[in-house]
Amino acid sequence: MKPATLAFLRQCFYEYFQRGYVIPPPSLDEREWGFIFFDPAYPEIRMCRHMSFGGSRELEDYLRAVVPAHAFHSAAYYARPGAPTMAEKGWTGADLIFDLDADHLMRGPYHLMLARVKEETLKLLDMITGELGFDPRHLQVVFSGGRGYHIHIRDPSVRQWGSQERREMIDYVCGTGIDAKAMLEKKRGETTGWRLRYREALRAYLEWLKSLPLEQAEEHLTTRGTGKKAAAYFRERIEEHLGSLRQGQIGGLLRDRTLRLLLTDENPELLGQIRERGALADEPVTTDTKRLIRMPSSLHGGSGLRVTPLAIRDLGDFDPLIDAVVFGDRGVPVEPSVSLTIQMLGNSYIIEKGKITTVPEALAIFLCCRTMAEIAGGS
Repeated sequence: MKPATLAFLRQCFYEYFQRGYVIPPPSLDEREWGFIFFDPAYPEIRMCRHMSFGGSRELEDYLRAVVPAHAFHSAAYYARPGAPTMAEKGWTGADLIFDLDADHLMRGPYHLMLARVKEETLKLLDMITGELGFDPRHLQVVFSGGRGYHIHIRDPSVRQWGSQERREMIDYVCGTGIDAKAMLEKKRGETTGWRLRYREALRAYLEWLKSLPLEQAEEHLTTRGTGKKAAAYFRERIEEHLGSLRQGQIGGLLRDRTLRLLLTDENPELLGQIRERGALADEPVTTDTKRLIRMPSSLHGGSGLRVTPLAIRDLGDFDPLIDAVVFGDRGVPVEPSVSLTIQMLGNSYIIEKGKITTVPEALAIFLCCRTMAEIAGGS
C-alpha cells in the first residue's frame, strides 16, 4: 500500500474515532484486547494483543490516540487480562460466540454475499431463540464490517461452558452428527426442529435420486453398499417412501435395509441436504473459549465499514452497504487495480482497472482497504 493511501485511510479512521461513536462491551476491564495498526507494513497483519483497559474512558482515549485499523476484544473474561501469557491471565468464563461468514457459503458479488449470509444469520437466530430457548435480551447481533455477522450470547448460564459444551451447541445448529433413527422415530405431537428439517432433507435427497436416470441411480446406490438387485428394487420404491414422508407415516422407513445404508454421514448427497437446513456457523470460533472477536462499533480495516451492533428486530431491514457506511460522498480520486461493479450507498459503480476515477469517499475507503485501489496522484 502506497504511503498516500495509508495516510488517507488513517486520517479517515482518525476522524471517526474522534467523533466518539464507539460502544465498549460489557465488563471491558475483564477482557483482553488486541489491535492491528496502520503501520508501514499494512495490510500485513501484525497484531498487538495482551492489552487491558480499566474503563471506557481509558479505552476511548487509546483508540483516539493510536487509531487502529482493526480492534478486537476477547470473548473470555479474565482475572488478569493484560498478563503476557494465556496461562497467567486467569480465565473466569466466556461469552458464547457464533460467527457466520459469506465466504463459507458462496462466491459472487459482494452485495449478494451479504444478502446470503444475512439469511443464514436469521436462520441461526430462529434456532437460538426458538429452539434453544435463549432470551433475546442476552443476545447481541453484530455485522462484522466484512462479510458476515457475529452473535454474542452473554447468558450467565453459558459463561462457564468449556469447549466440549460449545462444540455440542455448534454441532446442533449446523446439523452435525445427527442420528437418523432419532430423527425418524414416530412421536406424538408436532414435528419441529431437526426432526422436521431432517425429514425435509431426506425428502429432497430421495427426489434427487428419483430424478436420476435409472443407471445413474443404481450406480449411486451400489456405491453406498447395496447390491444391484436391491438397488433396482429400492429405485422402484422411492415414490412409496416419498409418499410416507409427505403423509408423516414414517414408521416403516427404517425397516428398509437399503434406506438404512443411505442414512449415514458417508453419503455426501444426503449430508449436503442436511447442511443446507442447518445454520453454517464457523465451528472453531464457537468452540474457542479464548477467542478474540471484533469490537462492535469499531471499524473494519479491510472495508472501512462499521462493525455494527443491531437489535434482532432490525436485522431483516439492515443493509450493510448503506447502514454500516460511516463516511460521506465527497469525491476522492482513486486508481483501481481491478475492474468490478460494486454497490455502495444505494448506487452502483463501474470501476475500471488502471483508470483514475473519482468516487465517493466511502467507496474510496472501501477499495483502498481491500487493496483494490490506491489514492490517485500520491497526494
